[in-house]
Amino acid sequence: MFKPVKTPCVGICSTGIGDSVCRGCKRFTHEVINWNAYSHEQRRAIAQRLEQFLTQVVSNKLQVFDEALLREQVELQRVRYNPDLNAYCWVNDLLRAGASQMGDPAQYGLRRQREWASASLVDIKTAIDQDYYILSCAHYERYIAPGELLI
Repeated sequence: MFKPVKTPCVGICSTGIGDSVCRGCKRFTHEVINWNAYSHEQRRAIAQRLEQFLTQVVSNKLQVFDEALLREQVELQRVRYNPDLNAYCWVNDLLRAGASQMGDPAQYGLRRQREWASASLVDIKTAIDQDYYILSCAHYERYIAPGELLI
């Protein structure tokens, strides 16, 4: 038996105001609208794309050097996270929950990438969200929007 795919919704939907890509969960409008009607395989494909994009963006800014410590801290801080996703997705959840209260990233099993060595965790959190949105929009414009124009 397969595990159901959890909705990526974070409760901040911008598709209702006309965005083609949700600024909260980074799904496309049609994916938000049709989520409940999608098969397990369709949901899994969306979740895999989002996980891949988020992993790429987070790993460009932070490195997870101790996954066990990261998991321990995420659970200790009672951060809502999906243990089925990779550790870089947990980093995003951790930063969203409290980047401004975090001290040394090493206490969480993290280290800044060289280009982000002097950036605050709040600035890194903001950059992750912006880059994740830009990557999702670029994917939408390249692969989804052209098909919509043909309809």
